[in-house]
Amino acid sequence: MKHLLPAASLALSALMPLAGEAAEPVKLDIPAVGPGPAGSVIARQIYGQFAEHLGSGVYGGLWVGPDSPIPNVRGWRSDVVGALKALKVPVVRWPGGCFADEYHWRDGIGPQANRPPRVNTSWGGVIEPNTVGTHEFMDLAEQLGTEVYINANLGSGTVQEMAQWLEYLTAEGDTALARERRANGRGKPWKIQYWGIGNESWGCGGNMKPGYYAEQYRQWSTFAKAPRGNRPKLVASGGQELALDWVETLSAEIKGRMDAVTHHQYSLPTRDWKKKGAAVGFPEAEWISTLAVPQTIDGYLAKHREILDRNDPAKKVAIYFDEWGSWYDPEPGTDPGFLVQRNTLRDAMLAALHFHVFHRHADRVKMANIAQMVNVLQALIVTDKNRMVLTPTYHAFAMHLPFMDATSLPVQLAGVPDYTLGQYSIPALSASAARSVDGKLLLSLANTQPNQPLPLQLAVGGKGVRAVTGQLLTATTMDAENRFEAPDRVKPQPFKAEAKNGQLVLNLPAKSVLVLEVQP
Repeated sequence: MKHLLPAASLALSALMPLAGEAAEPVKLDIPAVGPGPAGSVIARQIYGQFAEHLGSGVYGGLWVGPDSPIPNVRGWRSDVVGALKALKVPVVRWPGGCFADEYHWRDGIGPQANRPPRVNTSWGGVIEPNTVGTHEFMDLAEQLGTEVYINANLGSGTVQEMAQWLEYLTAEGDTALARERRANGRGKPWKIQYWGIGNESWGCGGNMKPGYYAEQYRQWSTFAKAPRGNRPKLVASGGQELALDWVETLSAEIKGRMDAVTHHQYSLPTRDWKKKGAAVGFPEAEWISTLAVPQTIDGYLAKHREILDRNDPAKKVAIYFDEWGSWYDPEPGTDPGFLVQRNTLRDAMLAALHFHVFHRHADRVKMANIAQMVNVLQALIVTDKNRMVLTPTYHAFAMHLPFMDATSLPVQLAGVPDYTLGQYSIPALSASAARSVDGKLLLSLANTQPNQPLPLQLAVGGKGVRAVTGQLLTATTMDAENRFEAPDRVKPQPFKAEAKNGQLVLNLPAKSVLVLEVQP
């Protein structure tokens, strides 16, 4: 392995001229730069979150209770909520996940001391106290200023139970359920934006076949009623990976009844659920195998779009990629059912590559939810009692804030080398461009090569670029991480560069993510 400079030195090296650089620069041109729309709007919900009752994802990570010595607002941790608010979290999916299809909403309302404890059979077999229920979650959503995406229990619940939960949340009049909600402390109804009918119905949500689920969905969606002006978008549980029969069946059989269909895909280095690969100390072979997953996602999203374009040419049905992220072997010494894993530079790279894919498919992909928000899988935030640390993935999200609601732009690339190792080969450079809501020209770049910098020549409309400013995220090793004792080891560094002799050529450091504002 080549000698690697510290992160600050790497940032500076990208500003240096490329005198003596042997490699021919990759050429990147953003051809469409006019004021009008050039592509689809990148829905801000693509940067959505997911909080499931799993391990310490809710209890301890988000919720500590109002009597905790950890600073909180009505039980929700002030430090975590503050960090999430800085990300302008657009939507939170709750209460699961597999947990959703065993969750009965009445267990989570009324006085907390009277709520029945249940066994969380999906995740670790621990006791679910139901301390956090409907009122508590909706309070968190209001503290964050976010939309809500609730998964109803199709797997083990009933149509009546689902219908009554939606009425409890949204009823305006003097119904029995509205009275009960008011007696429990909430006078006015809540705004519910998204309503999922089941979760992973092909697996933990009931092991259903697509035709059977379609019949169930037709029935359940009939009774998913809410007052005019507060009807949530109805979300059908789709398939995973290349399970094209789900999107084919649902888009053909339940036309006009669903606003979106979900899709799930996790990134396992080994592709083996029994031994997925380590979160740290991994070989380069597992770096490239992990980063190859978004390329696969790009391919099957294209196939799903072909099906939807045939069955839904008016584009009324969106794709919600509501579970994505890395999934490694659990951290040694932790409960395997709690899905605790460490978060490194590799995860930040993986996040950026997912963003680029979602941007490319922005005409259909209208929501994505990383798994998960705190302490679980590819978490944005890690906590331990009163301590909190922001992961590299958190910083990848923060860097891409300007892309929320931006208009996607095409990117033309020439001379991109392949990064190849073993059976995997991916482009050494991934790029995504957009026009922000305030008119700025944005560019997100990722050099997937862990050991090789990449020279890059920028152009806009075939003409040279004057300057760029932005943020660079990289580190000295592939598995660099932020720990409680070293919270800033992987952190964005300011970046700027100006043209010389009419050209702007960057030296993009190895294993780096760079988000720029481009000045043509």
